[in-house]
Amino acid sequence: MDRENKGFGTGYLTLESGEVFTGTLYGAPMNGFGEVVFTTGMTGYQEVMSDPSFAGQIVTFTYPLIGNYGINEKDYEAAKPALTGMIVSELCLEPSHYESTKTLAEAAEEFGFPILVGIDTRTITKRVRQNGPLFGVISDQPMKAEEVVSLRNKHAKKSLVANVSSQQIERYPGTGEHVVLVDLGMKQSIVDALLALGCRVTVVPFDTSIEQINSLSPDGLMFSNGPGDPEHLLAYCSEWRKAVEQYPTLGICLGHQVLALMYGGKTEKLAYGHRGGNHPVKDLVTGKVYMTSQNHGYVVKEESLEASELIVSYRNVNDGSVEGLRHKSLPVCSVQYHPEAHPGPSDTSHIFHQFLKSMREVGAKTYA
Repeated sequence: MDRENKGFGTGYLTLESGEVFTGTLYGAPMNGFGEVVFTTGMTGYQEVMSDPSFAGQIVTFTYPLIGNYGINEKDYEAAKPALTGMIVSELCLEPSHYESTKTLAEAAEEFGFPILVGIDTRTITKRVRQNGPLFGVISDQPMKAEEVVSLRNKHAKKSLVANVSSQQIERYPGTGEHVVLVDLGMKQSIVDALLALGCRVTVVPFDTSIEQINSLSPDGLMFSNGPGDPEHLLAYCSEWRKAVEQYPTLGICLGHQVLALMYGGKTEKLAYGHRGGNHPVKDLVTGKVYMTSQNHGYVVKEESLEASELIVSYRNVNDGSVEGLRHKSLPVCSVQYHPEAHPGPSDTSHIFHQFLKSMREVGAKTYA
């Protein structure tokens, strides 16, 4: 406990701009390098820690106190975190919650990533908002800017999905419709949301062939969230489109972006991404605004969809970016935000009900 309270000593965050921030290291005594991003949620640090979409990223928490309710055994989104580090202002080392089994510092040490504590996270957030995507390194010694840039260039072209996707087919029993979930780096809460509706779920690796998908006889198809540049997955899009045009389909986050790519759309990197549980999104049919949970650094370019078969269905209230798509004639849709939340508001959980309804309507026509 004494070591946990004191940390491992002085640590540094070196940005590729050359700016260095000094704090105290907790968690695993190792370097962490990746894109520095920020998330605005006041809670949900365990879900953020274990969300595969954060693969290869150092996550800065804008909320000043992190770790106050500890870590429990039910809120993991994946078995092993994929992020490369955390930056917090104040880390709670004596959490209070009846379900807590360990501190965040203990979890970080167990899973092998560093936490840099005592940093002015407002300044980090401003740097990212002002300068756009920034690569950084957490270490026990300050680094030179050119060393950080070299690391960034080394890892820039790597696809992260293969590192976080399931390596084999996983089956979850249910009595209802059968959903094949293509795992691009899925959150467990997506599976849980489907199971809560009675669905039978089969999770397949991202590179599963259309022949294998067809052999599973799904009632519906889903593409999950995940990390990295969606255009790294372009090689799979033509095959995925063949599957999409056979089954009712829902894409979430990265799944939304690859759906756009399947139909000739393009994506681009946002200046500083949308991460947190307080992003307003407008339904363009009803005019209703929902508060949503989001975690993405890329966005679909709306102008690239002009000649496609996809229509924009949701839009971000703050910056006007594309937050949802639907096919003009097929039961195919996608959302950029997270309807399963965890963490964040569950305002948009109806998306799963709409997906279930589309599977049932197609099934009724098939067997009529």
